[in-house]
Order: sequence, then structure tokens, then C-alpha cells
Amino acid sequence: MKKHITANLKMEKYMKKAISLSRRNMSSGDGGPFGAVIVKSGKVVGKGWNKVTSTNDPTAHAEIVAIRDACKKLKNFDLSECEIYSSCEPCPMCLAAIYWARIEKVYFANTKKDAAAIEFDDDFIYQEIPKHPSRRKIPMQQLLREEALKIFEIWKEKEDKVRY
Repeated sequence: MKKHITANLKMEKYMKKAISLSRRNMSSGDGGPFGAVIVKSGKVVGKGWNKVTSTNDPTAHAEIVAIRDACKKLKNFDLSECEIYSSCEPCPMCLAAIYWARIEKVYFANTKKDAAAIEFDDDFIYQEIPKHPSRRKIPMQQLLREEALKIFEIWKEKEDKVRY
């Protein structure tokens, strides 16, 4: 029981850091009300907060910024021994990045419905993903597949590739 309580206190400590980052950097005008920390072996190895408006980068969400920070500090694109604490349930882009980074566990505070209530509604993206590319809101058209497949074949045969 005591071990469980200690674990919960540690998790809450990291979540409080993520929430603090969201508050501090939103207040300073850096971006929206989102923060995230990445933890490995009980140590914060990455921090991020929303920087979309301050950097003019639509991908600069808290989780993405934290992933970039952790990868840089750890000198590795594989964060499989890490956990992420986010002040809000990750959007589709951030969720995909979390999977690509191989983060083992996600903790979040606010839900995507909470975010939608303050006009951060990602539901339309979730609805677009399963649609056939030709039926999505943004028009998509496939071009030069045969030419591009040749590069995939070269990659397939490349002996010194780094898998990711």
C-alpha cells in the first residue's frame, strides 16, 4: 500500500510540473495552455509547452516540444523507457508522435472534451483519419507512385540503414 501511495505521489509531482509549464508559458504569451514532461527512470529528461503562436510552428505542441527536448538530451530517437505527463489528452498529431517515439505510458490531466470546451477541438481530425484520401476535407491526389516505389526498393536493400 505504501509503495502504491509513493508511486502516486511521484506521478502527481510530474503532472504538477506539466500543469505548471502550461500555466507559466501560457501566461507569458508563448502559446496555448498546454505543458508536458517526459520522465525516464524517475528523472525529467524532456520539457515542453505549447509554442505554436510564439514560433509560428503549428507542430510546436507541448508533447512534440517535450519529445524533441528528450531526444536531444538523450541523443536517441527511441524513448521506449520513458513516460510522458501532459496537461491535456494528446491531440492526434501528438498521439502519433508518442507512438513513433515509443513512449511507454501516457498520463494526462484535461481530456480532449475539456480542450474542445475552450475551442481546441481536434474531433474533426479524428473524423478525417479513417476517410479515404479522396474524401477528406483537404483534397489529396496520388502522383508518381511507380517512381517513388523505386526509392523504397533501394531502402529495402540498403544494408547500412538505421531502422526506426
